[in-house]
Amino acid sequence: MDYYGSEVTKLIEQLSSLPGIGGKTAQRLAFHIVSMPEERVQQLADSIVGARKHICYCKVCCTMTDREVCPICSDPKRDRRTIMVVETSRDLGAYEKTGKYEGVYHVLQGAISPLLGIGPGDIRLKELMTRLEGDVDEVIIATNSSLEGETTAMYISRLIKPTGIKVSRIASGVPVGGDLEYIDEVTLLRALEGRTQL
Repeated sequence: MDYYGSEVTKLIEQLSSLPGIGGKTAQRLAFHIVSMPEERVQQLADSIVGARKHICYCKVCCTMTDREVCPICSDPKRDRRTIMVVETSRDLGAYEKTGKYEGVYHVLQGAISPLLGIGPGDIRLKELMTRLEGDVDEVIIATNSSLEGETTAMYISRLIKPTGIKVSRIASGVPVGGDLEYIDEVTLLRALEGRTQL
């Protein structure tokens, strides 16, 4: 049933089609947008259209950027001998927020998932292997702990090991502030296996 008129309903429908946005959140966002000054709404619309037009993939690491080479790959202070492999640009952003990693990245733009029909040729593995022909000491595999992430990590590890380049996997385990009783068995097992001496 149309409570608000076709324009508001259309806006709510468009917003609710975005990932992670349910009906109530879409409705809240729609009402907020409608009540914003017209010039702010135009700025928002322009930034969405501009992002869609100008964002591309970095020709080195395959992350999303508005340049040919992203700011991280362009930074001469980064250690190019260490490459962290992540699934998405969001994952790259999460590691950058720590402020502790000084190497460069490679963004796969996905993970191997036979159930979804995503194979090794559907993610940016060819580009990674091309980069490894250069001077690289270590590849850190930082894919998610999901079945797809683990499958991707194992596949990459098997590809890289014959090259003699060191391959490591990020540790995973109990999150800070997490109660042990609520954590699944696989996470607890990996935390136990990845324990360090105090």
